[in-house]
Amino acid sequence: MYVICFLIAFLACIIGKICGMGGGVIIKPVLDATGLMEVATINFLSGCTVIGMTCWSVGKSLAKRESDIDLSVSTPLAIGAAIGGLLGKQLFSVVAGLFSDSNMAGGVQAGLLLAATFGTLLYTINRQRLTMLHIQNKMACIMIGLGLGTLGTFLGIGGGPFNMAVLYYFFSMSTKVAAQNSLYVILISQTVGIIATAVGGGIPALSLWLLAGMVFCGVVGGEVGARINKRLSEGNATRLFEASMVLVMAISCYNIFSFFR
Repeated sequence: MYVICFLIAFLACIIGKICGMGGGVIIKPVLDATGLMEVATINFLSGCTVIGMTCWSVGKSLAKRESDIDLSVSTPLAIGAAIGGLLGKQLFSVVAGLFSDSNMAGGVQAGLLLAATFGTLLYTINRQRLTMLHIQNKMACIMIGLGLGTLGTFLGIGGGPFNMAVLYYFFSMSTKVAAQNSLYVILISQTVGIIATAVGGGIPALSLWLLAGMVFCGVVGGEVGARINKRLSEGNATRLFEASMVLVMAISCYNIFSFFR
């Protein structure tokens, strides 16, 4: 089991780093599909792995002054996402309580992830035909982040492709620039969420070796992804982003069937 989880974390964070999705959007549904552990445990492991990868990637980028992160926009977005993350956790608890088996909430997550990812894919494909915005208002950024954080945390993925779509449309960012800003937002919001889980005594029973191994593999995957990203053109980065969304949708379809059969 450990080898499978480590490999998933490594590969997901390679793609997550390149595409700015953080990796959770792949780790979460893939681990759901394996059926190796409960949904709450998967959510926690996914969140910690993403924090490890984004902390390393964002910290390294800022330290080397090679960052395209727009702190004037991404910081209020991250604040809103952190607040939204707390709301998303409560929403997940409410939904899980509606089922006799709390794992059935994973089916709801899979359905919403499928719908949201499909909408994001349609937007990404057609975004060149749309007029982009360039929002600078701090309160507007916070409110947008609030929606992102609520959705991302409820789905247990941190942010994923939705962050990218928002950064495309509302802030007129290119794929590579949006990827860096997305990871920064995911780092802040996920960290606040994990701290809240720890303070509330909601950390699930799990192996510390599994947790440490997934975080380590996530960091290594992020580093590999950063090196690959430097060699990719803007067009290829966008195509990889679109392909990753198709993969997430396919896995989500499988998970819906698995949870509700």
